Amino acid sequence: MELCLGTVQFGMDYGVFNQPKKDPAYCIQCLDYATQNGINAIDTAAAYGIAEEVTGAFLAKQTVPREKLFLSTKLMPNCLDDCKPSEYASLIRERLKHSLEVLHTYYVDAYYLHSSRYAFQEEILDALTVVQHEGLAKKVGVSVYYPEEAEACFRSPFVKYIQMPYSIFDHRMKEKGVFEKADAAGCSVDVRTVFIKGLIRLKDEEIPSHLAKAKPILLKLDQLCRETGFSRIDLAMGYVKREQSVRHLVFGIRNMEQLKEDIDSFQKEIPEEIFREIDKEFSGIDADLVVPSLWVK
Repeated sequence: MELCLGTVQFGMDYGVFNQPKKDPAYCIQCLDYATQNGINAIDTAAAYGIAEEVTGAFLAKQTVPREKLFLSTKLMPNCLDDCKPSEYASLIRERLKHSLEVLHTYYVDAYYLHSSRYAFQEEILDALTVVQHEGLAKKVGVSVYYPEEAEACFRSPFVKYIQMPYSIFDHRMKEKGVFEKADAAGCSVDVRTVFIKGLIRLKDEEIPSHLAKAKPILLKLDQLCRETGFSRIDLAMGYVKREQSVRHLVFGIRNMEQLKEDIDSFQKEIPEEIFREIDKEFSGIDADLVVPSLWVK
């Protein structure tokens, strides 16, 4: 497994409190630091504000050979809703070509549908392969939220990559056997939402009222940190890192300090018995806490 730097916070206000995005020049410095310190993968999306533009400005500098980087982006959500099936392929091609122009590259390594419900529409999945056949994307897939969406991808002959949520508090994919099913289907997996949109970084007094039920869970995690000597970030990354089926751990940062901390945490080796304790203590957490799109303020 390798780290992949997510860029949503480079392009738009994001996080539990929708923290303002950083200056593009600062974001490019973070990308420079990441790629000079062992991170060879970048994830972005057309829906992430100016994230593709920031990533493209970094790529245009050519400080890292393009072939040394894994680059993924995503089709704008819902953009196929008003299309006729006969128009799917041309619109997908047009949208990806625009993203490639913005990104200053001629291909991406993975191109995802950003609307997970499209996983159930075989005509869309079929149309998506056009950009793969034309060399605009090495692999195509879907960014999913739920196990049943992942399983729909595995049943399709057209999907060979998914990006999905998985974290120390969100065990839904593991409990439903998604990792094993991905291996059986020959489908690559990247995981995201490892820090649950920044929730896992918050102190008790920082947790907003609509996420109050996270407080006892985070307190329990803090107790485990005191007992083991590892930080929240150490355990959050280590928990995901142990999954052999995952190709990339996609993570976001708010600043350079977090980037350095995350790189350091990813290198740490954590005893397996700690993860067995985590499996026991943090199973069955409600989806409306671990899936940020379900948060209700």
